[in-house]
Amino acid sequence: MSETTEKQTDSALNQGNEEDQQPHQRLQAFSRLMESGTLVQVRRMLNGLYPGEIAHLLESLPPEKREFVWELVDSELQGDVLLEVNDDIRERLIRQMETTELLALTEGFETDDLADFIQDLPDTVTQLVLQSMDSLDRRRLEAVLFYPEDTAGGLMNTDTITVRPDVSLDVVLRYLRRRGEIPRMTDNLFVVDRQNHYIGQVHLADLLTREPSLQVGELVHGELKGVSANMPATEVASLFQQRDLISAPVIDDNGELLGRITIDDVVDVIRDEAEHSIMSMAGLSEEDDMFAPVVTSTRRRALWLGINLITALIASLVIAQFDATIEKLVALAVLMPVVASMGGIAGSQTLTLVIRGMALGQIGVSNARRLVVKELAVGMLNGILWALVIAGVATFWFDDIQLGIVIGVAIVINLITAALAGVTIPLFLKKIGADPALGGGVVLTTITDVIGFMAFLGLAAIFLV
Repeated sequence: MSETTEKQTDSALNQGNEEDQQPHQRLQAFSRLMESGTLVQVRRMLNGLYPGEIAHLLESLPPEKREFVWELVDSELQGDVLLEVNDDIRERLIRQMETTELLALTEGFETDDLADFIQDLPDTVTQLVLQSMDSLDRRRLEAVLFYPEDTAGGLMNTDTITVRPDVSLDVVLRYLRRRGEIPRMTDNLFVVDRQNHYIGQVHLADLLTREPSLQVGELVHGELKGVSANMPATEVASLFQQRDLISAPVIDDNGELLGRITIDDVVDVIRDEAEHSIMSMAGLSEEDDMFAPVVTSTRRRALWLGINLITALIASLVIAQFDATIEKLVALAVLMPVVASMGGIAGSQTLTLVIRGMALGQIGVSNARRLVVKELAVGMLNGILWALVIAGVATFWFDDIQLGIVIGVAIVINLITAALAGVTIPLFLKKIGADPALGGGVVLTTITDVIGFMAFLGLAAIFLV
């Protein structure tokens, strides 16, 4: 290796070891190292990263490079990496692995992670995993799999430490020393009665700093009620955010303790929800592989393009009803995109605001009416403001004051319509069980285009032709 190449390799290694390095910088450093470094150096840099960082690298690489890099990941890291990559890539990597490798990966998984992972395994491997587990671990896994993955029960980990209220702190401390370890993210011990009903929690800080002769029942904190196993994951995330929780108990309908949710699982929920909101507006999935085969990506996007084509044809049919009017006044064809664009942008602003509020639990039946009134007022004021501007521009451009008035009135009508649609569409879609982020944009665009064109061309047909 030349002196220049050695310097480039050393530089890439040093950059790769910086913990505060941004993901795109890490990707660039790793790419340079793959081009100029040795296999040993690439492996050393790769396995010096956290599993989440390795997963990000794999998602950022084309398939041919991804397969090569995956072979360099140490076997003890592969399980954690598979839990971090998106579903599409995880499925592809799993197909490349031998049954014995997959069985070895699952041995160190926590229950909640195993519940997520096992659903992506081939049926034969799933059966072998279940057979390799003892009866207690199998029951714990079945308890998690019983609930949908987007609920508190699907997120929970059944590995918890419980204590009774009638024992002393000294007894609890001796019990913990005898265990030798405690589950990750443990900040509280859960207090239960003899029927395993949740009572409250004891902070580890109290356990370590208060008199050992005190009983657990004297230090129980009951302000955090158990989280229902059926609570949606998004509501769990809001609860953790609002109360700054590290962990929370999960209970069934009878108040019996089932497990706990920890902050690392909640962070994943928040990230997935953010990605889902962004990708859904384009009809895509956050689990899609960015470097998926062309045919696969084409097939996934074709349906959404077809839906948009239908909505565009609807708007075109409206325009076709006024073709005689447009032929007599060419200025209408020039100004139509302005009306549609203003309505679309105004509606998208309201739609985004409402979807965000719904995701954060800030919008419900009690305040929806007030929000509709507020957005209608905003739409009217913005409509009047920009109607005056656009009317002035149209009058000056085409030397026709009547044309300016017509387009101004059409802008006011479309912005008010956009505001109303932007609020009511996501509320309606949620009520019927549809995803507001997925369908809201298409429905909104159709409404604002149709109403905008009808208002503008209809008024023109009445007053200008």
